[in-house]
Amino acid sequence: RTIVQPHERLLTYYFILALLTLPAFPVTMVVLFIKYRTMRFRFDEEGIWKRQGLLWRHETNVAYRRIQDIHLNSDIIQRWLGLATVSIQTAAGSSTAEVTIEGVLEAEALRDYLYTRMRGVRDGAHAAAHVPKGTSGGETHDEALALLTEIRDSLRRLETRLRGRA
Repeated sequence: RTIVQPHERLLTYYFILALLTLPAFPVTMVVLFIKYRTMRFRFDEEGIWKRQGLLWRHETNVAYRRIQDIHLNSDIIQRWLGLATVSIQTAAGSSTAEVTIEGVLEAEALRDYLYTRMRGVRDGAHAAAHVPKGTSGGETHDEALALLTEIRDSLRRLETRLRGRA
């Protein structure tokens, strides 16, 4: 399944957060519900796209080549619900994350996928790695497998030559 919006458990998390605001619960819940319903993500060949907002729409595009660091955050309630937040930072000079992907169940797999994509863009070749459910990577995986097989075969030939000289 492609990650295009947060998992439904994020709405439960927002409900718990809104409850903690006591008298401001109705207003907080409406704001968080709108945030949940309008949050959308897309992972394509170029990078990550995020959109959210009803009255004030906010769209962010981050190319894989611009990614500097990826952080996984999960407070106690998020851990209880099995959720995490993936924060993506760029070299823009800001201490805050450029893109924050909330409501992720497989955060480690998403982080690994993003690291693979950003390294592949920088190296000019894609490395083989676990691709989380919902993200495409078939041809990338095939290219990486072919490259790794070629490297393995070259190393075996080199090892044979070195053993022959010893």
